[in-house]
Amino acid sequence: MYEASHKLFEQARTLIPGGVNSPVRACRNVDSIPLFIASAAGSKITSVDGRTLIDFVLSWGPMILGHAHPEVTRAICGAAAEGSSYGAPCEAEVELARLVTDALPSVEMVRMVNSGTEATMSALRLARGVTGRARVLKCIGCYHGHADPFLAAAGSGVATLSIPGTPGVPPATVADTLLAPYNDLAAVKTLFESHGQEVAAIIVEPVAGNMGLVPPQPGFLEGLRSLCDQYGSLLIFDEVITGFRVGYGGAQQRFNIAPDLTTLGKIIGGGLPVGAYGGKAAYMQRIAPEGDVYQAGTLSGNPLAMAAGIATLRVLQHSDYAALETRVAGFARELEQILAGKGVPVQVLSLASMFCVFFTRETIVDFASVKTADLALFTSFYKQMRDAGVYLAPAAFEAGMCSFAHSDDDFNHTLDAAKKVTF
Repeated sequence: MYEASHKLFEQARTLIPGGVNSPVRACRNVDSIPLFIASAAGSKITSVDGRTLIDFVLSWGPMILGHAHPEVTRAICGAAAEGSSYGAPCEAEVELARLVTDALPSVEMVRMVNSGTEATMSALRLARGVTGRARVLKCIGCYHGHADPFLAAAGSGVATLSIPGTPGVPPATVADTLLAPYNDLAAVKTLFESHGQEVAAIIVEPVAGNMGLVPPQPGFLEGLRSLCDQYGSLLIFDEVITGFRVGYGGAQQRFNIAPDLTTLGKIIGGGLPVGAYGGKAAYMQRIAPEGDVYQAGTLSGNPLAMAAGIATLRVLQHSDYAALETRVAGFARELEQILAGKGVPVQVLSLASMFCVFFTRETIVDFASVKTADLALFTSFYKQMRDAGVYLAPAAFEAGMCSFAHSDDDFNHTLDAAKKVTF
């Protein structure tokens, strides 16, 4: 069924570490080989084997309009015809910056970078520069990219592959990283009672999307905001996943919480390599060349990514987020009923355009509860669904993503495939 992918994977393993350029793609933890993709359009991807599947990965989130959206594709092609990179300012940077600052309530100024990892590491540097403090508090199981300070108790591929941090990160690098369980405000308060005057920032996914899907408990985000205000720390919302996905104004608008700094990812570039960090002007003006906190990037603000981002956000401005959320919630409920009817412990959580299948009856509130999920059941589910034409993230600790391109037929096909799954 996947002969061409298998052949390419064998070639890749001799040329690329593990045969992939990002670890989770290897599909090792779901006992599968990766599918090599030839093309994608709308809600579908087509592998080199000629198989077309409904895509619930969506390049790990950014393709909220679906693949190859005509307006985005047209914008990219038009920009490419004028040159792919200048290493100098262009008008599109200004336009995309205006769209981002208009959309996100707390962002007064924004700096473009090239990835979510660049955004988070730069935001942390800025927070340390602004406060003159070294420590950062993050939540266990949240993933903020692969910069050294964030790889302590991280989610996403680090958790999926059971890598405890990673070799190559000196202990001193993570010595200033404090850890607390997600949704455990009491634990955060305890850490602040001991170290609050040393904490530059709390960085948090306002909706955890890298340990499956874990929504914030009532009062948790509000409590983080209050603690930062009390101790003079900055609150950083990592909206690489949630920005423009849980609503046009991101999680900060949805939950009515104003972070000091916000990080964004590829969704603001239509899936092209891009990221951004922004926040209050008083803080952002500390960034060089205006201020003394240095950060730079040759490809930052490149015209292709800016054009794709402008086109994407313009379409999203007129998209019905509420209708998509209603459809995804209904799909998640039906999927849970189908799987529960097979006698396995399961729950399917959803929020906005995201969902996640957890094979456990434990109430999902943090990484510890997420880890009670039966990974063998997920592996079986993943393999059978992929064979039935449904492409899920090859990891139990990743959220499923839906787009405005997903049709009722896509959801119904997925539900029909789930009905045929056996455990």
